[in-house]
Amino acid sequence: MEGLEGALAELRDTFKSGRTRSVEWRKSQLRGMIQFVQDNEEGIFKSLDQDVGKHPVEAYRDEVGVVAKSAKLSLSCVEKWMAPKKGDLPLVFFPASAQVMPEPFGVVLIMGSWNFPISLTLDPLIAAISAGNAVVLKPSELSPTCSSFLAENIPKYLDPKSIKVIEGGIDVCEQLLQQNWDKIFFTGSQRVGRIVMAAAAQHLTPVTLELGGKSPAILDRSSIPTNMKVIAKRIVGAKWGSCSGQACIAIDYLLVEERFASDLIDLLAKTIKQFYGENPRESKSLCKIVNKNNFKRLLDLLKDPLVEASVVYGGSVDEEKMYIEPTILLNPPLDSQIMTEEIFGPLLPIITLDDIYESIDFISSRPKPLAIYAFTRDETFKKQILSKTSSGSVTFNDTLLQFLCDSLPFGGVGQSGFGRYHGKYSFDTFSHEKAILQRGFFPELEPRYPPWNSFKLHFIKLAYAFNYIGLILLLLGLKK
Repeated sequence: MEGLEGALAELRDTFKSGRTRSVEWRKSQLRGMIQFVQDNEEGIFKSLDQDVGKHPVEAYRDEVGVVAKSAKLSLSCVEKWMAPKKGDLPLVFFPASAQVMPEPFGVVLIMGSWNFPISLTLDPLIAAISAGNAVVLKPSELSPTCSSFLAENIPKYLDPKSIKVIEGGIDVCEQLLQQNWDKIFFTGSQRVGRIVMAAAAQHLTPVTLELGGKSPAILDRSSIPTNMKVIAKRIVGAKWGSCSGQACIAIDYLLVEERFASDLIDLLAKTIKQFYGENPRESKSLCKIVNKNNFKRLLDLLKDPLVEASVVYGGSVDEEKMYIEPTILLNPPLDSQIMTEEIFGPLLPIITLDDIYESIDFISSRPKPLAIYAFTRDETFKKQILSKTSSGSVTFNDTLLQFLCDSLPFGGVGQSGFGRYHGKYSFDTFSHEKAILQRGFFPELEPRYPPWNSFKLHFIKLAYAFNYIGLILLLLGLKK
């Protein structure tokens, strides 16, 4: 605790000095981040393989490439982002001018996740740097190799007086959350998100919570059968091709009309074999379950007697190696844990409906998901999905791509989190937009002051209704 307080004191002194506010400092740190990923690509690959079993292709797509892309975008745009923007004022305020100036919050805490321990830790760091903050970076202890790698190497590339990496488990997290931060950014589960928010409330600290939830995919009749092979690839890729389903934006369950379920299951099974071979246990393209606790949690979901009977593909497990085969379940009980809790693993329930339009009520009657994926060519159905459901994002006819698009905000709503980032939205998340107004001394608006009379009431009403009329009346010197 004593060492933590010393580190925070140094960060606060650094921020107060103004060091992190300059565009030169921000750009130098962003260049350092780019250099870090360039120099350490192989080390990052090895760390990710050790912690979650990511193949280098997946590791580059979801981790290294994401960080490099974000850092380069921020480097090219940071000067424009941090420049004050002109603000519009009512004409009745003449002569006056206004600006909106983004300023850094101060000393911020970023708590990373274990499933994407590089990108979901460093991407928010890039944003905090771009906005001019001093930062404590807390990697997840559940990905210990990546955590140690970041703690060892980040200080070699970034300013250690302004950016500190602090490792540790639950006890360290508790100590960090007791501190008075200017902003907290957390990526993780809803359970821990509630703990973070409760701690932040003690100091009225603003928070961004990137959580998750049960993100559904909808398969509409209008996309069948001509596009089924492409759809199957995109479903399998979104479920098992991103950390074996241990991702907040992975498909959690699939909604389809009953008449199409059998053919869909057959095609999904063929696609799984195409991607991961006849024995997925031997595949180098399938991530492992992160630890024993998560394996046991998933095993409990799968071995529920009411759920186990719904397995139609896969289902084999190896407790010693913490392996769970890509598994498809058909119509597990809706009140079972697998349908009420976020799965976060390689299990895919399929829920059948008589009519796909029922999917809208199905989704809207449950907590708001981080993402909705809908495969459809029906424009009316698309409009109903958009107008009658609420989610962090909606993607039509594909999966996961919304996460990679810097021009779109990424974030949840309701229990799937709040706040947003990526691209300019990341900069905004770590900035306070300060309003600045400047005005001359003449003319003076006498109707704004007592004593009150009917003319002043009439004047103020006109000024609110028509800004220019209020000014004209003033300039003409009209009085009761």
